Amino acid sequence: MSTLAHPDRFSFLHIDLNSFFASVEQQLHPEYRGKPLAVVPTVADTTVCIAASYEAKAFGVKTGTQVGEAKKLCPGIILIEGSHTEYAKYSHAITEAVDLACPVSHNPSIDEMVCQLMGREQEPSRARKIALEIKQSIYKNVGVALRCSIGMAPNRYLAKIASDMQKPDGLIGLLPSQLPRAIAHLELRDLPGVGARTEARLNSKGITTMEQLLALDRNGMRSLFDSVWGDRMYHWLRGAQTEDATGHNVSQAEVQKSLGHSHVLAPEHRSPEGSWAVAHKLLHKAAMRLRMEHFYTGSLAVTIRYQLTREQAETQATRGKVKRHYSGIKNSGWGMEARFRDCQDTLTLLEVLRSLWSQRPQGPEYQKPFFVGITMRNLIPEDEHQAELFADPNNRADLSATMDKLNLKYGHTTLHFAGMLPARESAPTRIAFTQIPVQYGVDYM
Repeated sequence: MSTLAHPDRFSFLHIDLNSFFASVEQQLHPEYRGKPLAVVPTVADTTVCIAASYEAKAFGVKTGTQVGEAKKLCPGIILIEGSHTEYAKYSHAITEAVDLACPVSHNPSIDEMVCQLMGREQEPSRARKIALEIKQSIYKNVGVALRCSIGMAPNRYLAKIASDMQKPDGLIGLLPSQLPRAIAHLELRDLPGVGARTEARLNSKGITTMEQLLALDRNGMRSLFDSVWGDRMYHWLRGAQTEDATGHNVSQAEVQKSLGHSHVLAPEHRSPEGSWAVAHKLLHKAAMRLRMEHFYTGSLAVTIRYQLTREQAETQATRGKVKRHYSGIKNSGWGMEARFRDCQDTLTLLEVLRSLWSQRPQGPEYQKPFFVGITMRNLIPEDEHQAELFADPNNRADLSATMDKLNLKYGHTTLHFAGMLPARESAPTRIAFTQIPVQYGVDYM
């Protein structure tokens, strides 16, 4: 583990944009400022709020609140269908604004940026000055309705914790000399990586408060989590800067492991034929991104969720196979993955998808698909790809390159294989928290 070069310095700033999607809408529409607003995937009482403005949060509306319930909690709430393209544009614009004050080293999600401080920037007074300059740069260069909370800490993990400690428009620093007592008042769920299931598991082992967690020694933390994660967390919570005892460097972005797209089907596509057309389009988009981001893939996974009737749900419930989608739809799911020699051309990937698709279940409860997901795993950077001994006799790579050239210029659905034609206008780019859309040609994907 690296030692602390100075007892009271900040190595990282974590910028968390407050109610980002809702704030973008208030920036785009000045008439919505100061009013309760929620962003939704579609205006329907059965769906949920993706984001809520602070005015709506004051009424108890938050991410995940069902729209029907939000209307009861906050009569007159403004509901807006989210625009992924606009949020992507603002995310990139804000990153550029932050760069003016301090270079962005990592974007964990569409509404978060991380800056690594160097040299004298790490001095608390200078770090605070940089953080205030970041806030002012966003305000001046992007929009007056956009606010952020910034956490300052000796490592990325603590900086993220600090960014959540004061909202909206907060600025909190966690100095090494104040740790771990400065976070002893937090809840277990305030720790990144500790969700409902992890909290329940910790509770079952007698850890119900942050004080109890922090009282554990290094071996106790490792045993509690039954993995190296506990060892890392022990050091992070005490201010370790760049590496823990395992040599894990927390200042470097994790290598991308997967790439994909998913989509909740429109009613007209909730059939075997319609879902195949949408899956085909999702693959088309993912394969194009694969090449634009200079990867090969050696694995393709497909996921389908099927809507169940009330009778089917009751039957499936006895087998423990019924799940409830955020839209309220009761469903069962199926998925399969195929491994193959790494490739990046659309035609080869389409053949793999077709093979997987032919193996999907066929019973009466599998006739109404409403969700499809395509994921490429085992990504290999182009410079690590080993070329085949014999050239591709069908020139598939050249075909994909030609398609990309036209689709980048005129839109990503300009040239495609016929199978996706019924869903050509379906599956548009959707709101995502962890995937930051990138503009390729004229489209964001």
